[in-house]
Amino acid sequence: MQATNTSNPAYFHKVVDCQWACPAHTPVPEYIRLIGQGRYSDAYMVNWVSNVFPGILGRTCDRPCEPACRRGRVEENNRTQAEPVAICRLKRVAADHKDDVSARMPTIAPFNGKRIACVGAGPSSLTVARDLAPLGYEVTVFDSEAKAGGFMRSQIPRFRLPESVIDEETGYILNMGVRFRGGERVSSMRALLAQNFDAVFVGCGAPRGRELDVPGRQDAAAHIHIGIEWLANVSFGHITSVGERVIVLGGGNTAMDCCRSARRLGGKDVKVVVRSGFEEMKASPWEKEDAQHEGIPILNYHVPKSVEHLNGKLTGMTFEIVRAEYDAKGRRSLIPTGEPDVLLECDTVLVAIGQENAFPWIEPDCGIAFDTWGLPVLGEGTFQSTLPKVFFGGDAAYGPKNIITAVAHGHEAAVSIDRLLNGEDVTHRPPPRTHLLSQKMGIHEWSYHNDVSNDTRFAVPWAKADVALSSIKLEVELGFDAATAFKEASRCLNCDVQTVFNRGTCIECDACMDICPMDCISFTTNGDEAELRTRLKAPAQHTAQAMYVSAELKTGRILVKDEDVCLHCGLCAERCPTGAWDMQKFLLNTTQAGPHCRDSKPKPSTSAAKETA
Repeated sequence: MQATNTSNPAYFHKVVDCQWACPAHTPVPEYIRLIGQGRYSDAYMVNWVSNVFPGILGRTCDRPCEPACRRGRVEENNRTQAEPVAICRLKRVAADHKDDVSARMPTIAPFNGKRIACVGAGPSSLTVARDLAPLGYEVTVFDSEAKAGGFMRSQIPRFRLPESVIDEETGYILNMGVRFRGGERVSSMRALLAQNFDAVFVGCGAPRGRELDVPGRQDAAAHIHIGIEWLANVSFGHITSVGERVIVLGGGNTAMDCCRSARRLGGKDVKVVVRSGFEEMKASPWEKEDAQHEGIPILNYHVPKSVEHLNGKLTGMTFEIVRAEYDAKGRRSLIPTGEPDVLLECDTVLVAIGQENAFPWIEPDCGIAFDTWGLPVLGEGTFQSTLPKVFFGGDAAYGPKNIITAVAHGHEAAVSIDRLLNGEDVTHRPPPRTHLLSQKMGIHEWSYHNDVSNDTRFAVPWAKADVALSSIKLEVELGFDAATAFKEASRCLNCDVQTVFNRGTCIECDACMDICPMDCISFTTNGDEAELRTRLKAPAQHTAQAMYVSAELKTGRILVKDEDVCLHCGLCAERCPTGAWDMQKFLLNTTQAGPHCRDSKPKPSTSAAKETA
């Protein structure tokens, strides 16, 4: 097996599983350490650079970082229920406990003569504005609603995301001199282009909810609502009540928001009904748990067959019972079981079976091409459309996803716009900037806390159920207090503090191998990777995680370290008599719009840190 090329930034980045999994590559261990030190404002600002909405995402993120968290893998062999660090909820701690950070926002450069239009005031557009406004671009954001936030404001219920948090975090961006034209719907791309903006970013989301097409649907239309439209009407106070018996169709997070909102608006018998199996539902596991915690049953393998009504008054829905069968390629078919159809009585139906993109305001002949699915044809990674000055991002680019993905799109689109308006090729994507910095403060002392906590994950406290269900606006989750946040932050394994091996000073005493509590270090002969993984001190079975393999040592052996279960405790470095191991903090910053993303870069600043890319 070839020796590991640790000069490739991707190697150490992948060891930081949480940051690797985050679409915006937020430096998770870095801000968790700061939270553990009570430096909440610093943690917030570290977060704000990449994910832009720490308070909003600390309540609503889809958390791709948590399934990747190494803590879960380390615990799975020792506990019946291994759980990752509560990364998302710790992010909220920084937002809730920080000081006023207004003075720490970027300074704004003088106007550079370039004007940018953003269509929609959702997370992707606001990220574009956040990246470009400080550079001197004049950014104008259009939205049909009076206030900024897009679907974060219109579709996420207030009991999950208070309006004050949205106002604060959208305000940081709008206060950078961004021109917000709220209540102004863009109805023509051609008319917008005629205003001579230098670039246009489309971040208008996926605004159309999928319809239900079964007999009786139109006859009882007054009692059947499209989920995202209903949530928006609830959010803006246009709907304040619902029937006592409610059926919510769909298995995604919108369905979970619909059913929990219905409970708070007077629904006493609220059910979620899905075609698929419970495990196949698209909703995040915690969203399903939250709904069930509030007493909402989820009925699976029920396919809508018809809407029942009496002279237009909804009386119920009939469902066919099915089961799942899979072919050799894993494709699923829903097969009727032959059981009698089921009639569920109801007064209201909320349809949350998916969302679609819709661009009726973009004229077919204005130069922007769309594929057969109605999605814009975009350059891979550039988000540039077939009309070079027009870019797309967020749900408008590739269909519905989540907030953090929309933020990531916004960062990349801003890079493209910045390069385009500086006369550079948008397909040239700047690599991230990375550093490795030793954490050594003495022979046996490190600058980070490396005593691994044995605590299990701490639960976030909730408001009492009877109180929570009495109001559509009362926030359910109360967030960690400072003491609990400290204990939860202590569960983080500091995966960004890397074990860096120096082959030249290793004397092959095997002391590091002997002291490793996870048996993840081996000195052995080389071999094919698949075979080598089986004969390490502890077999390396998680093949998705790379192994650290040294070049041949003096005895002809190699050093192999299984990165998968390393605790980053530093015992190997403390035990090593020659200092062949060092604990070095890995910093990765994705290159955002500005001088660093351009071919004509400024001179690098002098730094003691070792530049690796």
